[in-house]
Amino acid sequence: MSIRLTRRAALVSSVAAGAALPSLSHAQTGPAPSGEALAEAVDAYVKQALAAFPDQPAVSIAVVKDGAPVLTRGYGVRVQGEAARADEHTVFAIASNTKNVTAAALAMMVDEGKVKWDEPVKTYLPGFTLSDPVIGERITVRDTLSHRAGFGLGAGDLLFWPNSDRSREEVMAAVPFVPIEDGFRARYHYCNLMFVVAGEVLAAVSGMRWEDFVQSRILDRLGMGETVPMATLADPAKSALPHARIGPPLRYQGEMVQISDSIAGVWNWDSAAAAGGLCTTATDWAKWIGLRLAMGELPDGTRLFSEDAAKEMWRPNIIIGSSAGPTAELPGRAIASTYAMGFQVQDYRGERMVTHGGGSPGGISATVLIPGRDAGFSIFSNAEESYLLRALRSGIADIVMGKTGFDWIADSVRLRDESDAKSIAAAAEIDAKQAAGAAPSLPLEAYAGTWRDPWYGDIVVSRRGDGLWLDFTHTPALKGPLEPYDGETMRTRFPDKREEDAFVVFKLENGAPVSATMKAVSPDADFSYDFHDLRLTKV
Repeated sequence: MSIRLTRRAALVSSVAAGAALPSLSHAQTGPAPSGEALAEAVDAYVKQALAAFPDQPAVSIAVVKDGAPVLTRGYGVRVQGEAARADEHTVFAIASNTKNVTAAALAMMVDEGKVKWDEPVKTYLPGFTLSDPVIGERITVRDTLSHRAGFGLGAGDLLFWPNSDRSREEVMAAVPFVPIEDGFRARYHYCNLMFVVAGEVLAAVSGMRWEDFVQSRILDRLGMGETVPMATLADPAKSALPHARIGPPLRYQGEMVQISDSIAGVWNWDSAAAAGGLCTTATDWAKWIGLRLAMGELPDGTRLFSEDAAKEMWRPNIIIGSSAGPTAELPGRAIASTYAMGFQVQDYRGERMVTHGGGSPGGISATVLIPGRDAGFSIFSNAEESYLLRALRSGIADIVMGKTGFDWIADSVRLRDESDAKSIAAAAEIDAKQAAGAAPSLPLEAYAGTWRDPWYGDIVVSRRGDGLWLDFTHTPALKGPLEPYDGETMRTRFPDKREEDAFVVFKLENGAPVSATMKAVSPDADFSYDFHDLRLTKV
């Protein structure tokens, strides 16, 4: 990707083994364990990794090999400081791992002749358009599932991230106004918004809302009775509740704390459920992994989708990145990592790997399939320890494939420490610039008013006491003081420390502010805080 990856961006779009990072030693190949030996090896490795990351409240692991689960297990506690243990039936938010379920649902419609992968979206959603009307005419169902429409990274995510008051219909009404920054099918840019569109295509052709289709046509068929299609349906008493580091000095720094008493408290994506709404357990997700490895065939011999559709969903549609391939120092480096439909597909150690990640506030997850070995696994977490997930994901992949010689745990601890040092230095620099910054050129009341963006809507700046107050009118958590930073640049101080602050840069004409742009304050800010896509004009 052409921009610096945030922590969650790295999870949802990087290779499953963190391939572009330096190795500690040359990896070797030995016998790959199976059955009970595989379960014991993974279990021991997970315990070793958790010992190196002691602040992690809980994880759950599912490993499937040769058509059957060999390990489904929870580790740690559902809530930090409490006794209730996580187990194989504990519910976790899995966020963008939902995407390959949405792709599979559309594959079922392809099998039934109700959808064609390469038919324009407007065939199924009459009147559909985008801010570039040419792309709006040409974009196909395949494109919505492939992150290649031309939107920038995370474009439009502020419509539903953090928790918004918008309905799905309101999100869809805003789609035509979200800016497109790149050429159609030119490059890979991760885009949740187009999966929302894909979910509406499914609703149009099936006559069922996304969540109803997924429940009746997929979850019920697979016997996934512990899975819910939307976070608001997850029972807090059965869930691993979300945890995070919320500073100081920045998000992802400081002590690990519980950030909500329910998954939905920080992850209500019901309006964008097709992009990331599912919550599930290790026991249930093992059934999904088994189905995908069986190319759509159910245990009873019937099919959820055809083998042709299964193959099509793994066919690469856009290149994410490429390299010269593995070396002694970089044994896991991929020649090419690609995105298909709802899954990333790459080479890893000479074999095909099919993978996806997911990130929600207070939780991250990963699914990894190694089709040539009829094996796959998942990792669910109730905290944002991305380097722990990296160690687990890469280390378990190596166990499944019989690879040795690389200490993913030690390497991930090293990378975490380096990242933390950079973040702390960046925070100090941000504060120093504010302390040395120039005063605004106008009285504060001159910046007050209603500021409107074509796709987000209204952001209100008002006087409050001696200062300013900023209000994202559709996003309850994004409300707080707006402080002078440097000249016409101001910065937010949202009281809800789970959220990322933003710079607001006002443009003056004839001595008055007439427009404004925004960007995240922290270099670590999640890409879904797409403040940079806002183009505000004063109403």
